[in-house]
Amino acid sequence: MGTAQPARTGSTPRQSFRSGLTLGSGMAAASFLLAISFGAITQTLGWGPVAAVVCSLTVFSGSAQFALVAALGSGGSALTAVTAAALINSRFLPMGIAVAGDLRGGRLRKALEGQAVVDGSWAAAYRGGGRFDRHLLFGASAVQWPAWVAGTALGVALAPDPELLHTLGLDVLTPALFVLLLMDELARERANRLPAALGAAIAAGLLLVLPAGPALIGAAFAALIALVKRPPRRSGPGSESHSGSHSASESDRSREAAS
Repeated sequence: MGTAQPARTGSTPRQSFRSGLTLGSGMAAASFLLAISFGAITQTLGWGPVAAVVCSLTVFSGSAQFALVAALGSGGSALTAVTAAALINSRFLPMGIAVAGDLRGGRLRKALEGQAVVDGSWAAAYRGGGRFDRHLLFGASAVQWPAWVAGTALGVALAPDPELLHTLGLDVLTPALFVLLLMDELARERANRLPAALGAAIAAGLLLVLPAGPALIGAAFAALIALVKRPPRRSGPGSESHSGSHSASESDRSREAAS
C-alpha cells in the first residue's frame, strides 16, 4: 500500500496525533470511571493490588477484563475465565489485519504499533476506503491507556462498593460506546449498513440466552456478509476509453461502407 495520509486534508502527523489526543480524552474519562470499578471488583475477589494493575497494564481491554472477573466471580475456573477473555479479544484479529497496511516498519515495529488498536481509537482513526490514520490512532490510545491503568490503581486503593457503578448509572458507558460506534457505522457507508444492523440484531437475540461476551462474538458473524455481498463494479477511465474507441472504430467502418 501507499503512504498513509492524515485524516484531514492538509493536516500533519503532529496535528493528527493531537486530534487523536482530543478525541481520546472523552473515551479516557469513561475508561477511568470503568477502571475504578474493575479495580474495586478485583479486591472483592481476593486479587492482590499488583495483580489488578498488571492486568490493566498488559490486557488494556475493559470488555475482556470484566469478562475475566465475571467468570471468576461466578465460580468459574481460571481456564474458563481466560478463555472468555480471549474470545472477546479475538475481535482484535480482524481489526489488526485491517489496520496493518497503514502501520510502518518490519514485523516487530508493526506488532508494537498494533498495540494501539483498541475499539474507540480504531473507529476514530478509520477514514473510509479501508484506510486508517495511524497518528490519530496513536494519539487516541495514548491518552486512554494511562487513564485505564490509573483508574484501576485508584479502584484498588479506595476499594469502593462495586455496586457504586450501577448506583450512579455508569454501567451504561460501555454499552453506550458500542451503540455510538454502531450508529456511526450505519451512517458512514451504505455497504456497511446491512452487516452492522444484522450484527446488532444477532447480539440482541443472543443476549436473551447467553452472556454479553459470547453474544458479541456471535454478532461478529454478521461481518461475513461482506464476503458474499460485494459492491458492483464501476467502469474505470480505461474501460470508458476502450468503449469509446470501439464505438468510434465501428462508426468509421460504417462511413467507409456507405462511401
